[in-house]
Amino acid sequence: MNEPAESSIVIPVAVYRARRERVLAALRAAGGGVAVVPTAPEVSRNRDTDYPYRHDSYFYYLTGFSEPQALVVLDADADVGAGEPASILFCRTKNAERETWEGFHYGPEAAREAFGFDAAFPIEGVDAELPRLLADASALHYAFGRSAELDSQVRGWLDAVRAQSRSGVAAPATLADITPLLDDMRLVKDEDELALMRRAARISAEAHRRAMATCRPGMREYELEAELLYTFRRRGAQSPAYGSIVAAGANACVLHYPAGNAILRDGDLVLIDAACELDGYASDITRTFPASGRFSPAQRELYDIVLAAQQAAVDATRAGANFEAPHDAAVRVLAQGLLDTGIIARDRFSSVDDVIAERAYARFYMHRTGHWIGMDVHDCGDYRERDAERNDQGTLPWRTLRPSMTLTIEPGLYVRAAEDIPERYWNIGIRIEDDAIVTETGCELITRDVPVRADEIEALMRDGDTARKKA
Repeated sequence: MNEPAESSIVIPVAVYRARRERVLAALRAAGGGVAVVPTAPEVSRNRDTDYPYRHDSYFYYLTGFSEPQALVVLDADADVGAGEPASILFCRTKNAERETWEGFHYGPEAAREAFGFDAAFPIEGVDAELPRLLADASALHYAFGRSAELDSQVRGWLDAVRAQSRSGVAAPATLADITPLLDDMRLVKDEDELALMRRAARISAEAHRRAMATCRPGMREYELEAELLYTFRRRGAQSPAYGSIVAAGANACVLHYPAGNAILRDGDLVLIDAACELDGYASDITRTFPASGRFSPAQRELYDIVLAAQQAAVDATRAGANFEAPHDAAVRVLAQGLLDTGIIARDRFSSVDDVIAERAYARFYMHRTGHWIGMDVHDCGDYRERDAERNDQGTLPWRTLRPSMTLTIEPGLYVRAAEDIPERYWNIGIRIEDDAIVTETGCELITRDVPVRADEIEALMRDGDTARKKA
């Protein structure tokens, strides 16, 4: 009997309204102006077929509204006391014929009430309304450069305002990017967001457990991918958070290898980097395990090095530490492991400090140990302190971690075949990745419902093999 799906987590409308108020307050403190935040366009796949629609994360963060053809305007210059709307939604009008094909659309009036806006207008009238809203505005806050089509439309609105200059109407004198403000808001998650991320993590962890339990030599990579996708949808997630990586054998040394048709062979390691998106929030998990259910001695040796590197990074992840601290901690463990195994020859590098100084490890570990995660799997936000002073090398300091920031912790080793490397390590690719919520004293790993220790992985795979034989 199938287990019941988890109950839905709904972010209250009041949360979205409060986010918009935070933006308005920040704009007023900076001198006012009008902010324009569009949602994502629909994208054609081929002929008359579109890709599945996915809203823009900035827009959704402020609205909770998931329909296409929409934008939000936040008017910090509005005279709210006189009844002027400060929070305005533009969206599609009701159209019964279109709803026959596409399903329910809110329409402006229902959307205004359902999502807590001061006003809502048809998107079809945006070219008439926006010049009126921008007239005499102190500034326009908008992310230029993200959409050539919308940039052109915005220039049209500004031109329409400038055309009224002889009537004493002025266009905004200041153009400012709205995204840094939104980035800083999105970096620190609220409890509603964390609840969604924990649930997405549970679903993704279940999918990884299913893949491990199902795996056996002779399967193809895409068959394991199918087990992941099945679990995502069965548990209520809308989609993968990114293209699933299912890589067998040497394919695991290709960092962004898509699941293909390679056969899983006895003796191969399988690297799966895959996770779901749930209600607009991503998860991100990587596990590496033996296709046969048992690590070889060389595989286990490198696996334990990566796991120790991840633990060092986890230990370094806490409020008050800088973003680079987990990476530095992981690199030191990996560098020592590469020396100990002879993958990096001691006759060239006598110490870990030498390996790190010369970046000799980068041949086998070429990516960062983590990234922000949230609405986007590689979430928004600066990794360095934007407003700080630069050091003697001209670089900004790394960002300081704060409670409720969320990031991945994902060290790895990727050893291709080469004459200067012991043959037992050839074509071994290993990555271990978990999602972490920063706390005052450390971090909470929300993806550990899937095993991470080698002996636990082997036990799960033995249980899966036993269940298959009984079935």
